Amino acid sequence: MMTRIPFQTQARAGAVTLLEQFRDDTNARLQIFPTWPRSINPPTAFVDEINESLVAFTKSAFQRTVSVEVIVLFGIYAAQDQRFNAGDAIAQRDEFVDSWVAWVADNFHGFGANTSVEPRAITDIKGYAADWLPPTEQKSYVAVRITLEGFAAT
Repeated sequence: MMTRIPFQTQARAGAVTLLEQFRDDTNARLQIFPTWPRSINPPTAFVDEINESLVAFTKSAFQRTVSVEVIVLFGIYAAQDQRFNAGDAIAQRDEFVDSWVAWVADNFHGFGANTSVEPRAITDIKGYAADWLPPTEQKSYVAVRITLEGFAAT
């Protein structure tokens, strides 16, 4: 029996490692978690979802495409007089996203030596709430969803 690459495991660990290396290289202040954190102190990044598609070449060979959804929280979202009031968090978000995209492009083997990874999509989430936390600890955050897509053949 052929041993399969634990690609989803590699992808989650790779996303966390990319975030940690980015934080260290850029001196960013950033909490990083492999899944939903028990507490949030922005800026905070975590892996939210992993999705995969498979394309079979033969009965035993596949192209695996894994999408890792990373959420990055930048600050508390505040609505004041029907207007968005989170300028510092938005500026931090913009700087992070621009730097992150360039950094991942330079580190495209972040999911493993025989793989490649690239940022595929970046989506703002207005008023993101961490719904897994107790209601008393839930806040509304300025957030962005970053989709990292990795490729491997098995």
